[in-house]
Amino acid sequence: MRRLGISIYPEHSTPDLDKRYIKLAHRYGFERIFTCLLSVSKPYEVVMEEYKDIISYAKTLDMEVILDVAPAVFDSFDISYDDLGFFAEMGADGVRLDLGFDGLKEAKMTYNPYGLKIELNMSNDVEYLTNILTHQANKNQLIGCHNFYPQKFTGLPYDFFISCSKRFKKHGIRTAAFVTSQTGEIGPWNINDGLCTLEQHRELSIDVQAKHLWATDLIDDVIIGNAYANEAELKLLGDLKRDMIELKVELHSDATPIEHQITLDEIHIRRGDISEYMVRSVEVRKKYGNDNFPIRESVPQQKGSVFIGNDSFGKYKGELQVILRDMPLDERKNLVAEVVEEERFLLEYIKPWSSFRLIKKL
Repeated sequence: MRRLGISIYPEHSTPDLDKRYIKLAHRYGFERIFTCLLSVSKPYEVVMEEYKDIISYAKTLDMEVILDVAPAVFDSFDISYDDLGFFAEMGADGVRLDLGFDGLKEAKMTYNPYGLKIELNMSNDVEYLTNILTHQANKNQLIGCHNFYPQKFTGLPYDFFISCSKRFKKHGIRTAAFVTSQTGEIGPWNINDGLCTLEQHRELSIDVQAKHLWATDLIDDVIIGNAYANEAELKLLGDLKRDMIELKVELHSDATPIEHQITLDEIHIRRGDISEYMVRSVEVRKKYGNDNFPIRESVPQQKGSVFIGNDSFGKYKGELQVILRDMPLDERKNLVAEVVEEERFLLEYIKPWSSFRLIKKL
């Protein structure tokens, strides 16, 4: 099951603010928390007390908590990779290795007696995971998570992201990546231009970022990298269909009630023998074939436009089509809606036989 997560940074906030944020996120269906020890500079006892308190609260809401660590953290707190009791005492469910060891050490960690999950950094296109698996790691205790990038123009390019992610997916490892809130100002460092994994996401709406990650079919968990996302953003993510592409549309003013119903109330399935010019939802024409679709003034077919066959279209009357490539006008079709510009790039992820929905932009 795909999950949603938030990030908290106790060293840059207060327990009350963090707990309030965790409670709000839980209300909107978030299930996991990322938090970071990389930038912590407080003494061992203080860190233990602060993190134990906030993690304990998160556990009362059944939130999974993963701690981001690196070899320097092990050295700072005099922790051995052979004994992860420090993290277990905090109450964490796992540790994320921002920087790795030698493969053998990671493999040994997966057999820790505390049942802690070992989360690997996914943002390197090398044989790191293969090396760990070669050392007979307990794959059931391995998960993966990409980095986030606080500085503009340093996030991952799309093709590289895909290549890195495939390395984990082919082994059945659970994956995660970060999206950025447009309101969050807190991260682990003093630079925060947004905390996303993919550079192309930095200025996008938070729900579009999440839709894109899930549309790749390579990411299981979507985590907000910066704190604090506002309630509207949390709700946007909480309301998303996690297993289906949903595209926001603006309805055409002349569309009829039956055209509204077909567009918004149906789960559409792309025809399997696909066209490069359009996504065809043909099942709806069978259901609505006896309804009337009066002919309206025709307009050119442009990428992102949504049409329904009108009364002059014979057996194709009632068929819904989402345009992928610009085409000449066709008087046999009525324009009913437009996919919002920000989401048009997601059309390429509607594969043969894919289910998808169109929802009204609010």
